[in-house]
Amino acid sequence: MIPIIDAWWMWLGFLIFILAMIAFDLFVLGANRGMRMPAKEALTWSLAWIVLAFIFALLLWLYTKYKFDLRLANIVVANFLSGYLIEKSLALDNIFVFLLIFQHFKVPLGYQRRVLTYGVLGAVFLRAFIIVLGSHLVQKFSWLLYLFGVFLLITGIKMFWTHHGHEKTPSVIEHPVVKFLSKHLRVTPNFCGDLFFVKKKLLWYVTPLFIVVILIELADIIFATDSIPAILAITTDPFLVFSSNMFAVMGLRALYFLLRDFLERFQGLHYGLALILTLIGVKLLIEPWWHVSPLLSLTIIVSILAISIVASLFMKRKVHAK
Repeated sequence: MIPIIDAWWMWLGFLIFILAMIAFDLFVLGANRGMRMPAKEALTWSLAWIVLAFIFALLLWLYTKYKFDLRLANIVVANFLSGYLIEKSLALDNIFVFLLIFQHFKVPLGYQRRVLTYGVLGAVFLRAFIIVLGSHLVQKFSWLLYLFGVFLLITGIKMFWTHHGHEKTPSVIEHPVVKFLSKHLRVTPNFCGDLFFVKKKLLWYVTPLFIVVILIELADIIFATDSIPAILAITTDPFLVFSSNMFAVMGLRALYFLLRDFLERFQGLHYGLALILTLIGVKLLIEPWWHVSPLLSLTIIVSILAISIVASLFMKRKVHAK
């Protein structure tokens, strides 16, 4: 399987764009460290990343149509948007766990912004490594896709029987790595502003906020084991997998501050995601006998997400009515 998008300048351009946005976040928006992200700003950035993703999809379509043909352009964009929508939707589960971690450690709202900034930064590099490695392995050993199919099928079925987000929280908070850090590092008993490290009497200490950052990274790795196989099931093109993942991850922080008070309203979406993962697993397993086109996959994903969101809002109104 040869990647469709293999131009070096596209990789370079996209990496420069991502790094520029991270630098802007750290050095320009970072001037507001210690402050929560207002709802208006969170909405603006959430919409901005969605718009940028669709502009990028349009540029991909134009490039592929010019270099190849209309049919391939439609397939490439359908694969990109499918991966983007899956990752964006799974981000709600990710956000739910972030909220539980912050509540568990009683992290002040003003400090959460900085934690998520570095959490997203770490996620970019961690996922880049996992995606490049995963894409290479799948292209070299195509039978791995069948393992992904079984994994996604089991994951999707399991999600139907577990309550939204709660099943993953204890395994993250009580992770052996966190226990190791607590035992082998000098940890301050309280937060020291929004600092990760402090020096006391010539000795360096880590603050509880540093432990929270590690937890956020671990949570992202755990969720990446669901989302990245799901995207690789849609397409094995490294550039499409990487770009769709990055657009979803980069908008994760703003989405958290936008939805943190409304997450319980989207419980129906949890089951929609379970159905999507199950169907993708089935799609991989039946691929040798029945090929599902990317456009049909995209249509199914959009339909399930739309129905799940409407069902969530309907269920919430029904509860309030009682």
